[in-house]
Amino acid sequence: MKKLMLISMVAMSVCSQMRAQTNDPVIMTINGVDVPKSEFEYSFKKNNSEGVIDKKSVDEYVYLFINYKLKVAAALDAHLDTMTSYKKEFVGYRDAQLYPSFVTEEDVENEAKKVYETTKNSIGPAGLVRPAHIFFHLPQKATADEQAAVKNRADSIYNVLKGGADFAEMAKKYSNDIASAGNGGLLPWLAPNQTLKEFEDVAYKLNVGEMSEVVKSSMGYHIILMKGKKQLEPYDSLRSDIMKFIEQRNIRESIAKAKVDTIAKQRNISTEQLMDERAEELSAKDLDTKYLIQEYHDGLLLYEISNNTVWSAAANDSIGQKNFFEKNRKKYAWDEPRYKGIAYHTRDKADVKAVKKCIKGVPFEKWAPLLKEQFNNDSILRIRAEKGIFKKGDNGLVDKEVFKQKDAKPKEVKDYPYDGVFGKILKKGPEEYTDVKNLVLSDYQEELEKEWVKELRSKYTFSVNKDVLKTIK
Repeated sequence: MKKLMLISMVAMSVCSQMRAQTNDPVIMTINGVDVPKSEFEYSFKKNNSEGVIDKKSVDEYVYLFINYKLKVAAALDAHLDTMTSYKKEFVGYRDAQLYPSFVTEEDVENEAKKVYETTKNSIGPAGLVRPAHIFFHLPQKATADEQAAVKNRADSIYNVLKGGADFAEMAKKYSNDIASAGNGGLLPWLAPNQTLKEFEDVAYKLNVGEMSEVVKSSMGYHIILMKGKKQLEPYDSLRSDIMKFIEQRNIRESIAKAKVDTIAKQRNISTEQLMDERAEELSAKDLDTKYLIQEYHDGLLLYEISNNTVWSAAANDSIGQKNFFEKNRKKYAWDEPRYKGIAYHTRDKADVKAVKKCIKGVPFEKWAPLLKEQFNNDSILRIRAEKGIFKKGDNGLVDKEVFKQKDAKPKEVKDYPYDGVFGKILKKGPEEYTDVKNLVLSDYQEELEKEWVKELRSKYTFSVNKDVLKTIK
């Protein structure tokens, strides 16, 4: 998830006209690599477009952009771009942007006509029918008496209909097909082999306006009223619907992939080589495409190097988290006491004391697995418990029993009438880093990030052409 968020931040989509590639001066040089003004401008505008909450000034963005490029330089030095997993993921993102360029409107039109012809052939001369029905559901393992009762009910409704009752009103009242009942039992247009065979065999024999007798299917009983019959409309009248179908099912991509395979075979090259050529071709024509592909390339590298250096490194470093917490303990002080423990509910009164006895003297982080093993290790759950660090208002039972709030209303748990709490009050702040682990981890990662950026800025050279920078609006 974090990877996708990072890449989307780096490569937010905006549309702009291609800028002339002349008069594109170097705006900065990072680790010996020149960055043209157009690249910086492209990135700056994307990350400061409408809808972005935390917009940056040009000077603020320069600092962030340099850090970004320095991290990419570190990733390249670490040869992360040579990893098979990286190459596969990058190509996947890149090719998704390239596939549409292979598809013409003629290709889509031909595919639409193919869909139409396939549908027409599957329907055949039988055409389409639009029935309404009243459905009486029959359970799969219904007894003989149950079957007879459902059949009698269907017969009764049928006789009422034969006597002149309104079909739609009877469907609304009595049909077990909830989806169609509200519409008077009306079903969508159906083609052959699209519904239950027993239903279909009868439906296709009915004339428009004709009602069937009670029909038995594998699902139950039906009374069918034929509302309409027709042949498939001409292509032109269905074209817009077919086009919507193609877009909704992402068939364009299938068309593109098939076309790429065909072109590659005709030229006797691999599909990978063909996609590489198309990337170079489009990048040469359009700067937006060029920088979008580059951002996929750099964004994935940025994720890998950041994950290795900061995110996973901090998450897996419990000693580092603990030391960071001890150095910054005051930062995590509380303005009001917290209760470190559990609030629980039991089926039996005796278990209220049993829970306390079970976890007394046991480290806090081991309470949950121990309680599960001792009390909830079979199909019958003996206790319901909430473990954590609670402040006032977090848990009604804790509010009542620990914080002594008279207006507290503990939540009642059905079948668990006996309540208990066990733990201790922490008045000034957490006693160990695990009490506020999420906060500590976030802050620790931020510190590692700052140290890493500082190291990169001392390791690699970079310079900014201020005169060119002033031309950025």
